[in-house]
Amino acid sequence: MISSEASEVANPIPIVVVAGPTASGKSALATRVAETFGGEVVNADSMQIYGELEILTARPGVEDLERVPHHLYGTRSITEPCSVAAWLDLAVEAIREIHRRGRIPVICGGTGFYIRALLEGISAIPDIPEATRAEARARHAALGGPAFRRALSERDPVMAARLADRDMQRLIRAWEVVQATDRSLADWQADGQHPVINLYPVSIALLPERGALYATCDGRFRKMVNSGGLEEAGRVAALGYDPALPGMKALGLPELQSHIRGEISLEEAVERAQRATRRYAKRQMTWFRHQFIPKIPIHAQFSKRMQEEIFSKIRELLLTPTN
Repeated sequence: MISSEASEVANPIPIVVVAGPTASGKSALATRVAETFGGEVVNADSMQIYGELEILTARPGVEDLERVPHHLYGTRSITEPCSVAAWLDLAVEAIREIHRRGRIPVICGGTGFYIRALLEGISAIPDIPEATRAEARARHAALGGPAFRRALSERDPVMAARLADRDMQRLIRAWEVVQATDRSLADWQADGQHPVINLYPVSIALLPERGALYATCDGRFRKMVNSGGLEEAGRVAALGYDPALPGMKALGLPELQSHIRGEISLEEAVERAQRATRRYAKRQMTWFRHQFIPKIPIHAQFSKRMQEEIFSKIRELLLTPTN
């Protein structure tokens, strides 16, 4: 009997990828695609995977969850950081299970590194022991960015030269890799990478006009606060998690927790969070414009009036796949 993994070589698994910056309408489009084409949605957002953050990460609501199955949403605790490699393992498992059921996996998210890892693969870095990961986070928290980067330069000067003081997550990643493997992350990356699953992706990128996107980001965050986002930030704060954990950097969470501690007013927290969200959306837009070539580019936020045109293109590409 031929395994499903072996059959992928001759018969790649068709998937639909819905990508783009925050607040571009990805979740709504992915749900409608899954509903129309007999699919199931797989999360590719690095923050929506954390169970403690439902409102502030704009996870799909109850109505969407009832319409089609969704996977990898709220399935991990903030105390279990989800690396690219960890997410890739989970996503590949979900994709294979969805395909075995005769359905279409619909990958939805704005974390470009996740999407690139799925479509192109990642370097074969060994699993890093949790003790090493925790030690790296603790060291960064104790030293701060500039001093941590100087310490990294003694172990791994190549990666230290590539990274900025403020790039906490990648600095910690570089440290833990060299600490665990005695080899630079740059060397592992230079070994090359290969996809871990054979896919035929129909990729869609939502790339709205910047001004309209920023306005949507601002309005959505204020709506989050009014819909329980402040209370959610308070519940997470009460858990006493390490602030250096990636999940504790979710958009709006540090700012709202600063307000809860009495350091700034609520209005100031909202303004700071909106500003951080706009900056993040700008970085996402830059990444998708330069690092991602979709088969269906959409230079607007998703709206119902454009879905038939999108669906027509998806049908054409799924029925007549081209490389």
